[in-house]
Amino acid sequence: MTPCLPDGPQARPEVESLQAYSAPLEGRRGLLRLDFNENTVGPSPKVVEAIRAIPADHYAIYPEYDGLREAVVASLGGSGLSPAHIGLFNGVDAALHAVFHAYGALGDRLLTTSPTFGYYSPCARMQGMAIEALPYRGAEFAFPLEQIRAALLGPGGAGEPSGNWQPPRILLLCNPNNPTGTRLAPELILELAAAAPRTLVVVDELYEAFTGDSVLPPLLNLGAADSFAAHPNLLVLRSLAKTAGLAGLRIGFAIGAPALVDRISRVTGPYDINSFAVTAARAALADQAYVDGYVAEVLRAREWLLEQLQAAGIRHHAAGGNYLLLWPSRPAAEVDAELRRAGILVRSMAGKPLIDGALRVSLGSRQQMARFWVAYQAIEAKGISASP
Repeated sequence: MTPCLPDGPQARPEVESLQAYSAPLEGRRGLLRLDFNENTVGPSPKVVEAIRAIPADHYAIYPEYDGLREAVVASLGGSGLSPAHIGLFNGVDAALHAVFHAYGALGDRLLTTSPTFGYYSPCARMQGMAIEALPYRGAEFAFPLEQIRAALLGPGGAGEPSGNWQPPRILLLCNPNNPTGTRLAPELILELAAAAPRTLVVVDELYEAFTGDSVLPPLLNLGAADSFAAHPNLLVLRSLAKTAGLAGLRIGFAIGAPALVDRISRVTGPYDINSFAVTAARAALADQAYVDGYVAEVLRAREWLLEQLQAAGIRHHAAGGNYLLLWPSRPAAEVDAELRRAGILVRSMAGKPLIDGALRVSLGSRQQMARFWVAYQAIEAKGISASP
């Protein structure tokens, strides 16, 4: 007989033992948001205009997705892609959940890196999967390519079952990686996917706009009618949260072979994406100039802040993405709290392997980073003056 909780039945064992991914969700409005790597200024005015133009009676109609996949294809260059290559999701978090729901099972193995985005592990654990997270290497957090290759391809180096060894069910790479910014050349990812056809290779490219590290251009440049024909086990995740400013509306895309996109779409609801997100996504995709301008501003602010950190002798690490790591001279939790009192949110990396004691700081506009720098210097100076 299945045991019951005091207020009802127990969930599956995997869920009962699961520690859910959690992040602060309340009290962030009105503050300088440098904690979640969001767009820090908001979406294109054309997005706001499009949402305001939605007729009131359309609120009562289930969402329609016609044209959105086509708009994504057009934004990616079009050649070698069709709407069937595009999966639509309620944010990339929902796409990740669908990937594990469709492909992960009890006893299967997830291969990934450490530290990386915290939601991967709960998604794997809720399916009862084992997790093999290989650490980045050295002070620069270099990608553990040979270790990943060995874990992916196994003792025979062919990615085939051998004795008790089974290939990983899923290889999940965040590129550039959050939070270390570690980058892996797209060609190497394609090589890994080609060498391990039994493994689903998922590339989380939420931050690629800030570095250009994407597997899509090499695939699209092949000129094939189906860009994923040679890589049917490869799935690419994209979002409009970090660049286009749609984090609050939840819209994400999965790009891959039609059969793969079909399978992960089967485990989602028919109306998971709301009408406002659909309208906003269409408008955002049609205004690439806004996205390009925002990315350029973030990169300028990044260079400016790096100059300040280097001149001040503050330990930091910035390799990719719209964020960097820095190590305050005082306990990170204290600096985090003092910055919040100054109206600025950052993210403590407390408890994360390799980077415990660091703060992750999202990058916004040049003006916003100047505000951060003034506050951070004052907090550090206060700590120095209080030292015995």
